[in-house]
Amino acid sequence: MSDAIRLLDIREDVLSTDEVLAAVADPTAGGTAFFIGTVRNHDQDKPVDRLSYEAHPDALAHLRKVAQRVCEDPAVTALAAVHRTGDLKIGDAAVIVAVAASHRGAAFAACRKLIDDLKSEVPIWKHQHFSDGASEWVGAH
Repeated sequence: MSDAIRLLDIREDVLSTDEVLAAVADPTAGGTAFFIGTVRNHDQDKPVDRLSYEAHPDALAHLRKVAQRVCEDPAVTALAAVHRTGDLKIGDAAVIVAVAASHRGAAFAACRKLIDDLKSEVPIWKHQHFSDGASEWVGAH
């Protein structure tokens, strides 16, 4: 595993922005990009009341592969990613990622790649519960 990977986790506990920022603090970094994905109150014009996330038992291994790929960029000095599982309310943080890099452009690009690849490749599924009583699974390929 790359030394730049400082924190990777999938957990039911509330996520901490302070924990993630502390994990990527690096004196060689010229920029740090940070993303927080939060639970919104709608999806495609349908009101959402709440949602839950479930992760495949191998999800952390998939997240590690994604993080390794992002760290192949020599400009990346530190990386952290945490995703929440379980029941979440509107406004809760569902995922937090951060990347420190030698320059801001590299930090932004790596952070974007990290969250995009996490969402497309890591087997974590969202179960949305709508105000009308309906529900749907998102990301269950």
